[in-house]
Amino acid sequence: MLVISYDISDDKLRDRFSKMLTKNGAVRLQYSVYELNNTKRVMDNLQAKVDAFAKHFTADDSVIIFDVSNVNLKKYGNAIHRDTDVVYF
Repeated sequence: MLVISYDISDDKLRDRFSKMLTKNGAVRLQYSVYELNNTKRVMDNLQAKVDAFAKHFTADDSVIIFDVSNVNLKKYGNAIHRDTDVVYF
């Protein structure tokens, strides 16, 4: 699982970055925090796309990607529902 957190000052770049994360399977946890729990290949592809965005970042911008695959996570509130399977009929 990857957790991506960002603070991007340019509105257009921030919107494009957010849309790119969503299109690549990331789920918004908070306004500028996403999680991606998928195959290694999908996560590697997302990492490459973030690297491509990096050339547009300024000194005021920051993006942090946490690889939390091997970490014991504690979730509270709405976040606990993301790990349960929901089946709709």
